[in-house]
Amino acid sequence: MKASIIFPNLNGEKWLKDCIDSCINQDFDQEYEIIVIENASTDSSMDIIRECQTRFENLRVIVNEENLGFAPAVNQGIRASEAEYVVMFNNDAFAEPDWLRELVRVADSDPHIFSVGSHMIQHFNRELTDDAGDYVPLFGWTCKRGDGLSVERYTKQERIFSACGGAALYRRSILDEIGYFEEAFFAYGEDVDLGWRGNIHGYKNIFNPKARVYHICSATTGGRYNAFKAIKSGQNTALLLWKNQPLLQLILNMPFILIGFLPKYLMFRHNGFDKELMEGTKNAFRMRKDIDKPKFRFKNIPNYLWIEWKMFLTCFTYVDYRVKRFLKIK
Repeated sequence: MKASIIFPNLNGEKWLKDCIDSCINQDFDQEYEIIVIENASTDSSMDIIRECQTRFENLRVIVNEENLGFAPAVNQGIRASEAEYVVMFNNDAFAEPDWLRELVRVADSDPHIFSVGSHMIQHFNRELTDDAGDYVPLFGWTCKRGDGLSVERYTKQERIFSACGGAALYRRSILDEIGYFEEAFFAYGEDVDLGWRGNIHGYKNIFNPKARVYHICSATTGGRYNAFKAIKSGQNTALLLWKNQPLLQLILNMPFILIGFLPKYLMFRHNGFDKELMEGTKNAFRMRKDIDKPKFRFKNIPNYLWIEWKMFLTCFTYVDYRVKRFLKIK
C-alpha cells in the first residue's frame, strides 16, 4: 500500500460526501486507501460513509464511542495503516484529482523529506490562500502562511517550518522514529508540534503548490473565536514552546514569548475569551510534566540553530503579512 488518507469526522454530514468523493476520485495509479475515524457523530455521517464504501472498496472506518479529538483519532488511523505514507485530511476539505499524486511525487524525490504540505485554498473564495504551511516566530504564535493572500503568491515548492495537518503527507518510517501526533493537544497545534520535531531530527517539511485542496475553515469546531478554541490556544501554544525548545533556547526566547503573549491576550479579551485563554495557559503549566520533550542530542545542534534562525526570520514574515492585511493587499 502506497498511501493511507486518514481523517477524523465529527458531525460532518454537510460536507462529508463531497470530501470523501474527492479522495475516491484521485488520479493515482498506485494502491491507496481511505481511513475515516468516526468520532461519535450524532448526525447521518455513518450512512454517508457506508454509501461511499459501496463505491470504494479500500475505504475503512474506525468507530469511536466518544469524541477523542483530532490528534488521538488520527493516531488511531496511523496505527491501523501499513502504508508507506499517511496523509492527513480534514472532513471540510476537497482535493483536486492530482492532489495525492503530487504529494507522493515530492515525497518520493528525497528520503529526508518528512512531510509534504498542500496549498490549502479558501473554498468560498478560490483566489485566496487558506494555508501554505505553518510557522512559529520568536513571539511564540503559530501562524498560517498566506492566510487571506492571493493564491498566486505561493507557486514555489520550498521548505517550510511545518505542514498544516489539514491536508499533508507524512512519511511513516519517520513517524515511527520521532513519534506520532501529541495526543495531549487534542486539537490545534499538534501538526506544528510534529513538524517541529521533524526539524529537530534534521528532516524536511516541504510545501507543494501543485497539491491543491479547497478548505472550509473551522466547519467542525465553529467560528474563528469560541471558548473551546481559546482554551486550546492557551494550552497548546504553551505546551508547544515548552516541549520543543531545550532549556537554553527557551530562556533565550522567553523575552520575545512574553512580549508576544500581550497582543494575543488583548485580541482574545477583545473577543470575550480572555478567561478561557488564561485557563488554557494554566492547564499547560499543570500538564507540562506529562509531555515527553524530544531528547536533546549534540548532533542536532545545527538543526536547533536552523529552527532559531527560521523563528527569527518569520518575525519579519509576520509583520509583512499584517501590513498587507491592514492595507488590504491580496
